[in-house]
Amino acid sequence: MDTPLRTIAVVGLGTMGTGIAEVLARAGREVIGIDVSEAAARQAVASLEASTARAVRREGITERERRDVLARFRTFGDLQAAADAELVIEVVPETYEIKQQVFRDLDAIVSPAAILATGTNALSVTRLAAESRRPERVLGLHFFNPAPAMKLVEVVSSVLTAPSAVEAVTRLARELDKQPVAVGDRPGFVADGLLFGYLNQAAAMYEANYASREDIDAAMRLGCGLPMGPLALLDLIGVDTARTVLEAMYSASHDRLHAPAPVLGQLSRAGLTGRKSGRGFYTYDAPGGRTVVPDALTPVAGAGAVAGRPVSSVGVAGSGTMASGIAEVFAKAGYAVVLAARGPEKADTARERIAKSLERSVSKGRLTAQARDETLARITPAGSLDALAGVDLAVEAVAEDLEVKRELFRTLDKVCKPGAVLATTTSSLPVVAVARVTSRPQDVVGMHFFNPAPAMKLVEVVRTVLTGDEAHATVREVCAAVRKHPVDCGDRAGFIVNALLFPYLNNAVKMVEEHYATPDDIDAAMKLGGGYPMGPFELLDVVGLDVSLAIEKVLHGEFRDPGLAPAPLLEHLVAAGCLGRKTGRGFREYARR
Repeated sequence: MDTPLRTIAVVGLGTMGTGIAEVLARAGREVIGIDVSEAAARQAVASLEASTARAVRREGITERERRDVLARFRTFGDLQAAADAELVIEVVPETYEIKQQVFRDLDAIVSPAAILATGTNALSVTRLAAESRRPERVLGLHFFNPAPAMKLVEVVSSVLTAPSAVEAVTRLARELDKQPVAVGDRPGFVADGLLFGYLNQAAAMYEANYASREDIDAAMRLGCGLPMGPLALLDLIGVDTARTVLEAMYSASHDRLHAPAPVLGQLSRAGLTGRKSGRGFYTYDAPGGRTVVPDALTPVAGAGAVAGRPVSSVGVAGSGTMASGIAEVFAKAGYAVVLAARGPEKADTARERIAKSLERSVSKGRLTAQARDETLARITPAGSLDALAGVDLAVEAVAEDLEVKRELFRTLDKVCKPGAVLATTTSSLPVVAVARVTSRPQDVVGMHFFNPAPAMKLVEVVRTVLTGDEAHATVREVCAAVRKHPVDCGDRAGFIVNALLFPYLNNAVKMVEEHYATPDDIDAAMKLGGGYPMGPFELLDVVGLDVSLAIEKVLHGEFRDPGLAPAPLLEHLVAAGCLGRKTGRGFREYARR
């Protein structure tokens, strides 16, 4: 059946409903806006008037087109107005009772051919459909906020949904210039199903006092390229809304990763629901405001600060990509750098890699030829760790193997002068395990750079229970000197970024494993619906499936949470040698160079 879907009713004119109505009206549909609140209806009209006026000023539409859009949007206070609609989209409050009542009432009003869509992102579409007289015409149509800007629409089918209804709304989504992704009925669907688990873990990390809210958010923005940190995003979504979504997810999955962190309930009960109330994880200038203002938890610059030790020379142990990148970072910042490898040839090769990197920067206009030459002149390659005897800071970037690192730190302990700070770049191993093989564990700290080190701004500064204040302060001061953003965290598996990133990646693999969605649809959902720079499967193939599996095993081993157990599909691909881009095949196949 070819359903044209020219007249569409939107029930609920809050922020999301108003946004959906705007998208439809601007795409030429006749839109019937319905809300029991006259104030909400007036606000929806005012919002559309304002947004279309902005579009005229920006020359996106003409004044005549604006008048046509406004004429296509009419508001009413009663569901009876939906009688002639070919599609009804409900965006009422996220409770079964309210939504089921809307569907029951619509059954007696709309034509038998009309499609009824729920905008839920947390509740069961199947359960809502079962309450309708025509369950085959009920589906989910999940837009993302703000609806006019976000491209993703999840089209959710229940076991009762007729294919013709799915086809009709999928075609509509494309005509609205959206990207539809077909998914089955499970709480959170694809985008929110992955997103809210990650947000929940971030809230639990904050609640455990493992890292500050500012450091958690900065780590995920700078370490993963996300547009917002997780705690700021929870405030934007609404802490109470997030808790509702997680409760629905947990009731379906019984996965502890979806059990709402207690802090979400505490904030919700206190009315601290985020931006809309003026306070959540952060405090805002007013209810509904966007500007964060200082509060009792805001760090005070310099308060109780301990001065670090002076650093003029830096040693980098290693010869791989990370070691070369770190050496380049320090040399660019004016430090004398000793690049020590296992033998002169490896050290020279690492320096040559830096020379090529600097040359690329010159060719792109990011660096002058003089700066390139001065940077290279500061780097001294060495074939032995003995060359690090005089450095003020020694940074190791060798293989991610505990025994290899422990042996290296035994040598650094003997070679480096008293007072030198010893740093490890480990991303998954316990820092204290390498600190304890030295005679100076108070001078050992984690300094986790991200790859590629010259480009990535984040450094996780990992303090063990033995790390001294001076060593910690030294590393933070050095980070500022090399124009990196340091975030403080404790010595536990994954630190901040990997502890939040890899469970999310693992859950994406589980979705594919369960045949819930394809890698392409999941990647599209997270890029278009979550603002991620890369989809999870793109990222897994870039990082390397073997590296990802190793990190997930470490996380599972430390936290012992069944939800963190590596997905069997990931283990099977690694066992088959399908490691991602580096082998030409991972979740996708790549042309060999």
